[in-house]
Amino acid sequence: MTSDAVSALGLVGLGTMGGRIAVRLLDAGHQLVAYDPDPGAADAARGAGATIVDSPRAVADAAPVVFASLPSPEIVRAVALGEGDGVAGGEAIATFVDLSTTGPAMAREVAAGLAKHRIVALDAPVSGGPAGAQAGRLTVMLSGPAAAVDTVRPLVDAFAGNVFVVGDGAGHGQAAKVLNNILSACSIAITAEALVVGVRAGLDPKTLLDVVAVSSGSNTAVTDKFPKQVLTRNFDHGFRLDLMLKDVRLALDEGRAHGVPMVLGAAVGELWEVGEATTGEGADCTDIVRMFEAWGGAEIA
Repeated sequence: MTSDAVSALGLVGLGTMGGRIAVRLLDAGHQLVAYDPDPGAADAARGAGATIVDSPRAVADAAPVVFASLPSPEIVRAVALGEGDGVAGGEAIATFVDLSTTGPAMAREVAAGLAKHRIVALDAPVSGGPAGAQAGRLTVMLSGPAAAVDTVRPLVDAFAGNVFVVGDGAGHGQAAKVLNNILSACSIAITAEALVVGVRAGLDPKTLLDVVAVSSGSNTAVTDKFPKQVLTRNFDHGFRLDLMLKDVRLALDEGRAHGVPMVLGAAVGELWEVGEATTGEGADCTDIVRMFEAWGGAEIA
């Protein structure tokens, strides 16, 4: 292994978000060693200039800082702590930076497990979707020991427009992220309900969105998701419905863990549970709007 290879950054997960983050890191001049089990995703990153290896462990053998961008808490646990191919056994890794949304409990479990191997774990969940990743304008909610945060912060700037250090403990960044996402899930649901009522009342949905966008009811569903994905009938925001539901569940878990009743949050969670049960596999998060349209007998178009 060359000294150049050891000085590279690592990235595990080259999907919708990770693939775009890989390009941003490469464009910033970093060498990148990466892994993804999907050959198509791996080939795309290779074409952009990444060195592709055959396991998370191989990434951690080559890079002192390893990022992960993965779809579920269980996959993050396996990548971080899995025997044999997990990054915990890597020869070069000193810092593991989780860009995924796993929830605070999993962040603490991973941090404790990696600490046994003298590896520091940082929370760094992101918000901003595929467009934000491609533009290098993601919001990153970073937490962990101050020295490791200082080391990673300049690297994160390659794909982030906003970086918030939200705490020094494992799980602080994850808490901020899942609370953000339950707010996002709520805004999509209530915007769908309001727009269906508006259409039934005879209002033009585009005009109604324009009004709300500059008024007190504004939110990112109104200003971004509905104009781009619902009015156009594209339904392709780039964030899967099942992943939004996963994040809502994690937020509700956090409320229960701290003894905080989340009455409205629980209602939103039930709506997203029904949404997942009534949409097809791989549905986009904006596809839930079709459920509200069916219930209300009106199309937001």
